[in-house]
Amino acid sequence: MNGQLSIIRLVVQASIPVQIVVGLLLLASLTSWAIIFRKRLMLRRAMREADQFENNFWSGGDLAQLYRAIESHGGATGMASIFEFGFREFARQRQQGSIAAEQVLEGARRAMRVAQLKEIDRLEYSLATLATVGSTSPYVGLFGTVWGIMTAFSSLGDVQQATLASVAPGISEALVTTAIGLFAAIPAVVAYNRFADQVGRLEVRFDAFMEEFSTILQRHATRGTPATPAVGAASGSLGGAHGAAMPGAAGAR
Repeated sequence: MNGQLSIIRLVVQASIPVQIVVGLLLLASLTSWAIIFRKRLMLRRAMREADQFENNFWSGGDLAQLYRAIESHGGATGMASIFEFGFREFARQRQQGSIAAEQVLEGARRAMRVAQLKEIDRLEYSLATLATVGSTSPYVGLFGTVWGIMTAFSSLGDVQQATLASVAPGISEALVTTAIGLFAAIPAVVAYNRFADQVGRLEVRFDAFMEEFSTILQRHATRGTPATPAVGAASGSLGGAHGAAMPGAAGAR
């Protein structure tokens, strides 16, 4: 407790530039911790939703029914969003009938790629802030340290005999900024590396799912009869069933 009070006293008694540096570092630390807690919850939820969707997708159920269930909830995210975009575009183009199978499949792949890019952008949001805090906080703290040491040594010009007791307070308050800079930087760097790895793993899972789903769509695109229920072009919602419904993914593998 005495150590904490002494640190607080050093900051309070420090010069204005040093106090500004300490305030900026504390603000950066609070911002990074808020991002860490929020991003941790978001990525855990994304992984849990990906596991749940893959279980439903490969369970052998009707994919058209799975699409209806996702669309009814509105605003799907993650792997479910990629499936929703790809299935909707595939059904819409198959409904037209005059489009070649290769173009139908390419349109579905483009739609899934757009959904994947949006999802990765959502997951990576605020990671750049963590990287900035982690890379700049030590230098900001070092600036405060240099300024404090300069102030401490410049005050020796009015002293007849320099002693350790006369420079120790100034150097101590200067070194506090370095400690606070490291306190702000280290959690931000660790969290950034961990979250970037998790986002990368999710991106690999999205890529793998897109390839697997594209293979299923290719098999249906090469058939002569429609394999999906119609999707209304204006509303983007499921319309009547013009043809047989797409079978489950497990049966199409």
